Amino acid sequence: MSSEKRLIIAILRDADGEEALQSLLGAGFRVTRIASTSGFMRRGNSTLLIGAEKEQVETAVQLIREYSVPAIDPGLKRATVFVLKVDQFEQL
Repeated sequence: MSSEKRLIIAILRDADGEEALQSLLGAGFRVTRIASTSGFMRRGNSTLLIGAEKEQVETAVQLIREYSVPAIDPGLKRATVFVLKVDQFEQL
């Protein structure tokens, strides 16, 4: 029986995106980086799409946390992370 898959969507400040991406890749995660901009965090963003097994989610989130520099403005967030259950996954 295969384990449950998750899609982690992490929206980070551009300044943190590269280091978080490299740390995740170094830990063996499959990651796609998308440059994004919006009013969501009021700055340039990097959106990371991370494929993970259910058991790996906490490790991925911890890596994102470690490589997200604390915001200078206390009203700004370092990152926003969504974890979604994946019903089907295919690579074509």
